[in-house]
Amino acid sequence: MHNKQVMIKELFECEGFVKQFFEKYSYPWEILPNINKFILEVIQKGLPGYKEIQKGVIAGKNVNIHPSVHIDGPAVIGSGTCLRIGAFIRGSVIIGENCVVGNSTELKNCILLNNVQIPHYNYVGDSILGNHAHMGAGSVCSNLKNDGRSVVVHGESDYNTGLRKVGAFLGDGADIGCNCVLNPGTVIGKNTFVYPLCSIRGVFAKNCIVKSNNNVIERQIQQ
Repeated sequence: MHNKQVMIKELFECEGFVKQFFEKYSYPWEILPNINKFILEVIQKGLPGYKEIQKGVIAGKNVNIHPSVHIDGPAVIGSGTCLRIGAFIRGSVIIGENCVVGNSTELKNCILLNNVQIPHYNYVGDSILGNHAHMGAGSVCSNLKNDGRSVVVHGESDYNTGLRKVGAFLGDGADIGCNCVLNPGTVIGKNTFVYPLCSIRGVFAKNCIVKSNNNVIERQIQQ
């Protein structure tokens, strides 16, 4: 049984150079083991308007990178993106256009689509954040179970990813409140809000407000 809420096409509207990459897969966790290889291929082929700013790292136009930022390649940094004081890019990272990666935020083996905001003390590892997704201060994507076993995504069906490290998948427009923990394999649907201080796991539908794991209400979208 397939739960379409966890499928790539239900979570993300992809454009640009990542579009064909995403279209190869049905579920977002299938992308994670292939990010590194894909970035190396992109760097080798080159992207119009991008230039290599250090070995294994290419950046688009009007990128603002504070001198204190540390970047390990391979990585792609989109045009108009800002990397603030003390950000740590640990490799195998794609950051889309017009994103904000804030002070002391750490990224590892992940993809941020366009206009993502992770501005304060965030950790995003082995995860994918959709267009216009936002994470409040101190919110993190936990990517490793205490027992070290492979991560299972718990939705209408259970999906064993076969991976020890899986963080979270935030659909386009998802908004995570301050100091939340998204436990391994969490999926947040498009335009869904999560209250501050939540520790959650599982699959949450689009256009909802998540107050806790067992308290989810439909969000009234203003037209």
